[in-house]
Amino acid sequence: MRIATWNVNSVTARLDRLLAWLELAQPDVVALQELKCADAAFPTMPVQALGYEVATLGTGRWNGVALLSRVGLDEVTHGLTGQPQYEGADEPRAIGATCGGVRVWSVYVPNGREPGHDHYGYKLEWLAALRVTVGAELTAEPSRPLAIIGDFNVAPTDDDVWDISVFEGSTHVTEPERQALADLRELGLADVLPRALKGNPYTFWDYRNGALHRGWGMRIDLVYANPAFAGAVTDAYIDRDERKGKGASDHAPVVVDLDVAAQAIPAAGAER
Repeated sequence: MRIATWNVNSVTARLDRLLAWLELAQPDVVALQELKCADAAFPTMPVQALGYEVATLGTGRWNGVALLSRVGLDEVTHGLTGQPQYEGADEPRAIGATCGGVRVWSVYVPNGREPGHDHYGYKLEWLAALRVTVGAELTAEPSRPLAIIGDFNVAPTDDDVWDISVFEGSTHVTEPERQALADLRELGLADVLPRALKGNPYTFWDYRNGALHRGWGMRIDLVYANPAFAGAVTDAYIDRDERKGKGASDHAPVVVDLDVAAQAIPAAGAER
């Protein structure tokens, strides 16, 4: 099974690239973030034409998440348990589903803006709610493969940014944010990418100042998985080429291949 995550930075603006990438990479499950469209405006029909079921959570503002699956889309969950509001609104930042026997959460963690800002406190509260939600699922079904994937807006270590001195005192690298990730890992989750990636680990490059070509990147698109998922990982890569060229998102897709139990995937030739 091939599972991917991609912050597309507007699914309508990136639709042609998304469809072409789906045909090229052939992922079985895709988690999307930053849709920037309401549920009714999501381009469901062209995605379904490629064999994917679609579950979305969007309001048309700058956030929004989705899951695409061609191995089943069951037990869809919209939002987190006890999810905090921001300025009185429930933001669409998390959607979970069971796909071919694998539980997948697509998450778009709040940016935080800057330490001390209300949005920064909201970010920490949101991550705490994510931990509660996922912890309950792990307790209920500990042997089921599960992964939280998406744009976490946190670089786990200093090695996950191109120059830590540039980020000193800003969001994405502060101790409380990193501690929130550590709290997630304490549920028994592993950051599976460093074990599989080779070379440049970054997943995000700002549009400004030629950041991509200068290597000024960050690894903030993560895959946190329980042992049943992490132990099945056979390969992983960051599709840096998809960050290049006209009309690209500022994030690259992250792809993980799994060797999961045969019964979790439709038999060869079965309609998907």
